[in-house]
Amino acid sequence: MVTHEVINQGNDRAQLASMGKQAQEALGTGKLTALADRGYYAGPEILKCEQAGINVLVPKSHTSNNLAKSQFDKQDFSYNPRRDEYRCPAGERAICRYSSVENGLLLHRYWASACPRCPIKAQCTTGDYRRISRWEHEAVLEAMQKRLERMPEAARIRRQTAEHVFGTLKSWMGSTHFLMKRLPNVRTEMSLHVLAYNLKRAMQILGVVPLMKAMRA
Repeated sequence: MVTHEVINQGNDRAQLASMGKQAQEALGTGKLTALADRGYYAGPEILKCEQAGINVLVPKSHTSNNLAKSQFDKQDFSYNPRRDEYRCPAGERAICRYSSVENGLLLHRYWASACPRCPIKAQCTTGDYRRISRWEHEAVLEAMQKRLERMPEAARIRRQTAEHVFGTLKSWMGSTHFLMKRLPNVRTEMSLHVLAYNLKRAMQILGVVPLMKAMRA
């Protein structure tokens, strides 16, 4: 483990860029490939990673209400960057109507004028128009999705690389996990767990004597 962090937040969505940059610094490299699970998917964090030279591979969370209702999802609408418009499943043009800022993100809204008379409208929306939202940096997310499609084994590699580490540490910690209280103390406790894990892994891979020689060098 080259870096770690203990937080008291309920999810990991704001941690991807921070952990990626810490890993870059620890490894002394300007380029890095980051494989993460769906819990880390957040547009602003992925953008920060791209800007820092981190090649991110994070699958998108499936939270679409349309999919749950067996209706067309956003991925069924193809975007034309040259014309800044979407093509809907019925072949109609959904053009940009207005832009707004939500939760600090600039979003553009698109819909087609033909929605009310569309023959397949029931498969798309229950409203008058099917509105599509597009983040101003959506192209970054689309490029990442294409990389994921070219690397279908990414999730398997992440599991093989990271999950056994989590399982081992949890086994060592026992059912009570952290024994300390307050965040600074818990961070220290976690650091000791990581140090012990790394030392045991190094001894397993290199052997005790070679590791001691390497540490003295």
